[in-house]
Amino acid sequence: MAWIKTIPWSAANKQLRDAIKKQKKLYPTEYGIPDHALDQINESIVNSHSLIPDALYHAFANFGVLMSPKLPLTRKQHEMISTVVSATNQCKY
Repeated sequence: MAWIKTIPWSAANKQLRDAIKKQKKLYPTEYGIPDHALDQINESIVNSHSLIPDALYHAFANFGVLMSPKLPLTRKQHEMISTVVSATNQCKY
């Protein structure tokens, strides 16, 4: 397994903190993580992008926008599509 340098929330500069907070606002409430708990998820896929805050925001804001309740599909339909795509791609997570 590769090791990727990451920046923990406690050491994040303003640009990184703002990028994380901004992309988190787009996610469904069920995905919410309080800011004080962010250091506990240092090994998350989001934090693997912490060296490039702009890339972090754009990569993960995409998911948030695609899950918007303003779109014609329901949340259940979004999750069903995600599950089928993951299974088709033999994704382990």
